[in-house]
Amino acid sequence: MSAKLRSGGDAMAITAASEGKGGGQIEVEFAKCECCGLTEECTPAYIARVRERYSGRWVCGLCGEAVKEEICRAGRRISTEEALHRHMSFSRDFQSASPPANPTEDLIAAMRHLFHRSLSSPRALRSTPTSPRGKEDGGGGGRSLARSESCFPSLPP
Repeated sequence: MSAKLRSGGDAMAITAASEGKGGGQIEVEFAKCECCGLTEECTPAYIARVRERYSGRWVCGLCGEAVKEEICRAGRRISTEEALHRHMSFSRDFQSASPPANPTEDLIAAMRHLFHRSLSSPRALRSTPTSPRGKEDGGGGGRSLARSESCFPSLPP
């Protein structure tokens, strides 16, 4: 594998050529996410597609998924550019925040916030349950534990 340093656009990229399966060389570049700063190794064609999708900005896969989630959460009423701006703002605020004074309490508060947010967002309704229940279960007179839609089990009273 050979590597060379080149400057292009707004960032410095390291281009590495490695042997592919067919004996040809595959050129890869290291691209740095403009949201979180993560560096990924990608082909130039993939980098071009991502930059085209996000108005010339390189966005890593994780931040790209967060942007999609932001669009879905807004009910598709915002553009990709607006969702990207919101996510970049969130990332910038998160990175500039000082470490928490009590990480345990902050983790609990974050999980509480996530839980409340998941309860307030609409869920897809299923026409049939994921696990069969009823007469096929063994037909005993006692009540069985039912699986709820959340991660918390449902206990009979």
